[in-house]
Amino acid sequence: MTVKFFATYRGITKCSQADLPAGRDIWALLNYLGERYGDQIRKELFTPDGNGIGNDAIILVNGRNILYLNGKDTALAETDSVSIFPLVAGG
Repeated sequence: MTVKFFATYRGITKCSQADLPAGRDIWALLNYLGERYGDQIRKELFTPDGNGIGNDAIILVNGRNILYLNGKDTALAETDSVSIFPLVAGG
């Protein structure tokens, strides 16, 4: 599975994309990323209590926002592409 990182997440992971084993779902993937990249990525991706996805993370699976799929329970396959963006404001 390909995971693409954008903006500040690239700085944290030190890469624009990584080929990773597919976990069963988005929640498993995010926990894996937390183990692999540490506290800084956890702070960005998770709620303060660690029990949910933070409001500042936008996650797409094959171009579709997980909010319109099954949220953190969105199933993943080896052929999927996951894109992770921080919420950005500007003008």
